Amino acid sequence: MRRPCASDRAVRVLIVDDSAVIRKVLAIGLSTDPLIQVVGAAASAEQAREMIGALRPDVMTLDIEMPRLDGVSFLRELMPTHPLPTVIISSTTQRGAAVTLAALEAGAVDIIAKPSIGVGEGLPAIMAEICQRVRAAAHARPATPLPDRARPTAPRPATGTGRIIAIGASTGGVQALAQILQPLPADAPGIVIVQHMPEGFTSAFARRLNDACAITVREARDGDAVTSGLALLAPGGRTHLTVNGRAPNWHVSLAEGEPVCFSRPSVDVMFRSVARAAGGSVVAALLTGMGKDGAEGLLEIRKAGGTTIAQDEATSVVWGMPAAAVDLGAASAVLPLEAISEALLAATRPAIRGTSRHTPHQGVVR
Repeated sequence: MRRPCASDRAVRVLIVDDSAVIRKVLAIGLSTDPLIQVVGAAASAEQAREMIGALRPDVMTLDIEMPRLDGVSFLRELMPTHPLPTVIISSTTQRGAAVTLAALEAGAVDIIAKPSIGVGEGLPAIMAEICQRVRAAAHARPATPLPDRARPTAPRPATGTGRIIAIGASTGGVQALAQILQPLPADAPGIVIVQHMPEGFTSAFARRLNDACAITVREARDGDAVTSGLALLAPGGRTHLTVNGRAPNWHVSLAEGEPVCFSRPSVDVMFRSVARAAGGSVVAALLTGMGKDGAEGLLEIRKAGGTTIAQDEATSVVWGMPAAAVDLGAASAVLPLEAISEALLAATRPAIRGTSRHTPHQGVVR
């Protein structure tokens, strides 16, 4: 089992990349942070395997496309026996996006676009973000690799209309969202999602979810209607997603804007818009992730009469965003990941059955 990272010492980092130039750039950049110690750099998965045993790093940064054994295969081999927090540092090409998502599903805890050598004066800012996220990864709980699942073909019973499910996630959200969305019936209420992810990755992530779920999942487009059986994933990188309109004719808008809580798209921006547009018709969940994005927005949803859920600490890869929501009193229930899917559906049923709204699972109810 992985030795916990001590809070009173620097985070020990192993860099794994087949490019000598990238290894050097990352080593120099990470070493500028006094809270990070680069303990080694490996050019291949085979070399990394040996160095992990000898150096016992707290965090590994990992490239995907490497000779002989690629990063995804390496993670699937490593994680069951040595769940080492791993930060993927990958190019954001279309093929790279799909492969990198497979690595996240294999147990990696975060994804960062590989820094370009030619960015010049912008490189220190990029490295500062990488340092921050590497430090955060040291406190993460790597998830078990997801099994491959085929897309269900038979629809399941209806759960009603006239409500919106809103979900926000960050670090660890790739696996969490898959676990929540896969059990939903084909005619589940309309869903809007913000998952912190670099530009170029969300379309590939939406396709992977779509292939595994009974509902339709796709990257959101400006003006898309929020309809039953459809989950809209906010595009990464340049715009915020908001929900507008009036029941039952809600739609999403995409607009450029400054980052909120260092994030674009921001969960807070999406949650606040849903609170304004749908009020008590919202069922929202804030999942695993570092930082506090989404906490204040979740509170606005609760104040507007919506149902609010935060993922619990035990099942979160990083209990940052949900913890911030709990501290604010924004969550009406704090539930383990495996209970959230049914809780979301249960909260939509009163709209058509006329029963009191409640969550049937045990959890911390506030």
